[in-house]
Formats: sequence, C-alpha cells, structure tokens
Amino acid sequence: MRLLAQYSARQCRVARVPPAARLGTVGFRSIYSTPHRRAESETPPSVATESKGKEKAQDIEESKKKAKDAPLPLLQRPLGVRQKPKPKVKSWEDTKEKFLDQDKRMEERHHLAREATRGYFSDLSATRIHGGKTWIAPKVMIREDKALYFPNILGTPLVGKEKVHTTNLLEGKVSVVTLLTTRISEIQTAQFVEPTESSFGSHPLFQRVQINLQDNQIKSFLVSLFISSIRKGVPEALWPTYLISSENIEYLREPLGIANRHVGYVYLVDPNMKIRWAGCADPKAEEIAALRTCTSVLLDRSTKQQETTEAPAAETVKEQEGP
Repeated sequence: MRLLAQYSARQCRVARVPPAARLGTVGFRSIYSTPHRRAESETPPSVATESKGKEKAQDIEESKKKAKDAPLPLLQRPLGVRQKPKPKVKSWEDTKEKFLDQDKRMEERHHLAREATRGYFSDLSATRIHGGKTWIAPKVMIREDKALYFPNILGTPLVGKEKVHTTNLLEGKVSVVTLLTTRISEIQTAQFVEPTESSFGSHPLFQRVQINLQDNQIKSFLVSLFISSIRKGVPEALWPTYLISSENIEYLREPLGIANRHVGYVYLVDPNMKIRWAGCADPKAEEIAALRTCTSVLLDRSTKQQETTEAPAAETVKEQEGP
C-alpha cells in the first residue's frame, strides 16, 4: 500500500507540470544553441569572397585610370654602363671575374630579384598605358662628364657575314642608335630619326645605326631566314650599319632604360661612345625637335674638335718636309 501511494504521488507531480512549459524550455534551448540556425544571421562565405574580389578589381581599375591620367616624367638619370666597352666576346675569364667580384654578384642578385617580380606578359600589358612609354626625352644633351657609355653589342650587318662590334662602329662618329625588337619599334624609331637623318645624313661624322635585337632563339632563326626581305626595306647605304644581333641584353635593360621590350629606343652617342640623349616609344613633336637640335650641336662640337686635333698634325708634317 505504501509503494502504491508513493507511485501515485509521483504521477501527480509530473501531471502538474504543463506540457507547454516543458516544450517551451526545450524550444528556448534549441533556438539559442542550434548551430545551423545561428549561422542563418551571418553572411555566407561565398558572398564575402565575391565582394572582396569586386573591391580588388575596382581598385585595380582605379589605379590603371590614375596611371593613364598621370603625366610622364622626364628622363631622370644618364643611361649606359660606367666602364668603357671593349670590342671583344666574353670569355671564361670574364665570367669567372664576374662571379668573383662582390659588386657584380650583388648586381646579379638585385637583377634576379627584379625579374622574379615581373610577370611574363608585364611588358605587353604595360603598352596599354601611354603606349608603353615610361619617360620623356630631355630637351638638352646630357653633360659629357655625367654621361655613360653605350655597351658593346655584337651583330651581323646586312652586307657581309663578318660580325661587327658596336664599339668599333660607334667610335669617332656622332651616331643615332636605334634598338629594334618589333615592327612597332621600327615605326616608332623611324619617326624619331628620319627628320634628323634628312638634315645631317650627308655629314661625314654622322651615321645612323640600327640594331635588330632578337634574343629569343626562335625569333632569331626566323629573322635570319628573312634577311633578303629586310634588305629590301632598308636603303643600301644603311646596310653596313644595320646589325642583326641575337645577343641577350637582359642585364642591359636597366642601364639602358629599357622598361618595355616591345617599343623602340633611340640613343644619341658621341664620338667617345657616350650616350648624350635618349628617347623611347611614340615620339612627341618636342622630342623629335630635341633630337635634331642635340645632333646639330654635337656635330658642330665634334667638327671643331677634329679640326683642332688635325691642325697641329698638319703643321708637324710640313715641318718635317721642310722648305
């Protein structure tokens, strides 16, 4: 009887708790502790990544617009190499000396670091901004004591099969040197040089030197197959100074200011093989005029220097001959 009374008392206690209260307690816990319901109020990961991607794309577009609208700077430094070039092919001794020299090793390290950050199509994509032009040519010549040397490049002229060093070709002449890599670069450099060539082409100290650079082996092979067609497009008088070179100038890009290999570059080189003026890509009217003016000044100075050096030599010859 006692057991029966205890059992009935327990049943009455359970019956006194309303079912809604028990369900409410369970529902309260489920609302605030269930993970999938709590995540409903948060932003999905896919939407967040898409918004971040759109923001990055907008930032890139804005930076491109700013780069297009920004004015190009003037050439800020002399171009060229510090050491006077020599007309010789690099030997094992030169390579050995390069790796043993601490300064040259540091230059090699900096070059590799720069190239590691460049994309394969970086030069091509850069042509969308200012047509690949990265600086404006100066209006005056670079001072002789500040100017640097044009490096030695080995190439084959359109006449003959013997290779020629640019050091031998440029020494003692006022040269307008153009670097050609693409058809666009040929058009750009022609626009730069033709007015100057028409004015001073007959001057004995003036010469136009064109260097067709194809460091890619496939392109170099294709160019060698079409030498006859190149001759047809170049006046015969310019064949001796038109060089086809397969030399790798990757390490000369920084010294020569070659920021984009798809555009043309023009250098005014004095008789001492120093770069006194430079221009790149599509020429502006003031750049074409500057090249012509600087060439005229440099020819006048070179002619006077030549006359002053030849006059004492002529006098010594007369003295030796006697009356």
